[in-house]
Amino acid sequence: MSTGQQPSRRTVLTAAVVAAVASGAVPASARAADGPAPAPSRPVDYHAWTTYHDWRLGTAEGVRAVAGPRPGVAIGAPAGRTDYTDPHTGLTATWDYATWTSPVHRLTVPATEVVSSWNAHTPDGTWLQVELQGTYSDGTATPWYVMGRWAAGDQDIRRTSVDDQSDGKSSIWTDTFAIDDASTGLRLTDYRLRLTLYRRPDTHLTPTVWRLGAMGSDVPDRFTVPASTPGLAGELAVPRYSQEIHKGQYPEYDGGGEAWCSPTSSQMIIEYWGGRLTPEQLSWVDPAYADPQVDHAARYTYDYQYEGCGNWPFNAAYAATFKGLQAVVTRLGSLTDLETLIAAGIPAITSQSFLKTELTGAGYGTSGHLMTVIGFTADGDVIANDPASPDDAAVRRVYLRREFENIWLRTKRYDANGRVRSGTGGVCYLYFPAHPTPRQRKALAAVGVC
Repeated sequence: MSTGQQPSRRTVLTAAVVAAVASGAVPASARAADGPAPAPSRPVDYHAWTTYHDWRLGTAEGVRAVAGPRPGVAIGAPAGRTDYTDPHTGLTATWDYATWTSPVHRLTVPATEVVSSWNAHTPDGTWLQVELQGTYSDGTATPWYVMGRWAAGDQDIRRTSVDDQSDGKSSIWTDTFAIDDASTGLRLTDYRLRLTLYRRPDTHLTPTVWRLGAMGSDVPDRFTVPASTPGLAGELAVPRYSQEIHKGQYPEYDGGGEAWCSPTSSQMIIEYWGGRLTPEQLSWVDPAYADPQVDHAARYTYDYQYEGCGNWPFNAAYAATFKGLQAVVTRLGSLTDLETLIAAGIPAITSQSFLKTELTGAGYGTSGHLMTVIGFTADGDVIANDPASPDDAAVRRVYLRREFENIWLRTKRYDANGRVRSGTGGVCYLYFPAHPTPRQRKALAAVGVC
């Protein structure tokens, strides 16, 4: 989102929760020695299907499990043929399709919110849809909700979220399943995900999905969070890109660069891991523009329904199109979790909202903003690559630990007019190698990512 005070889907989501309500962390160094924190203590359950065994367990209609160094699922013999009218172009096309439905995953934390994410290869002439269906704590079932229609490119369909999905108990807010009134005690106790893979008829094309997962959470309502104890000093060499130097460029993608915090942050970490775009891929960008890879990231994360580049799963899916990378959307519990990741060489993209007075040195307020955490000072303060900077050289910032931790982890906040608004409750994007080192695997497991 922009650094301005635009309303976001988080604001709309939390407004419903607020209305209903109105009627000693361990240092990273110690955790590394003691092993991951016990999973039950987390109000978050991230689960994914990634292995050949996982793909064989699902219910397959026209798909086949793919073995190899990066197992996945792909179209075998299509299950059928269907027409799809793209709501953003009005064009109707015919597609062969096949489906894979996951086993039921019982949440270790009955959830008020669920966010799915996926990693896939979608060559030209293919695309995919992800759906979620679950069981409420009252024993009833949700409908099948569309969590996203996605392709890496934009020549076949316009990637899109789907609005106006609700059954009176829960709703989909762009990329997030949410219980409508969490104060009733209603929760989602389990879910399954369904993939539908599409390809042009009478071809051998196929999407291939390597990772499919979801993060369920029940983060308590809170304006402040407990302070963590500093446990790491260090900094990762992550490239620095400003969104602001792209102001006015390609306004068809969320008004231009001033709103490109999410894709700009994504591109920083992608390049940290060695991901590069070719001159051919960047040839559509005006050669007068600096850092054309940021323009590219904005175009290829853009959600045509949301009309923005801040769709969380779409950013993760974009990152995973780069060779050797995988990506997830999850929630973390403290800056200790970020220290654990940084110690293993894994930076993170965090989502937060705050007033100008709540984050010393930022110089702005925002209803929703993404930045990249790359390290910690000797005093435990946060070193962040903040794309809301006037130029690339100014991107590296140091933010006070206590301020940063609170604005990132809280679920409620006050806006400039004193009204209660949403906080993201520790949402982050994690991009990491397809084949992590043992140390990286241990760090990811410690923060609940399988």
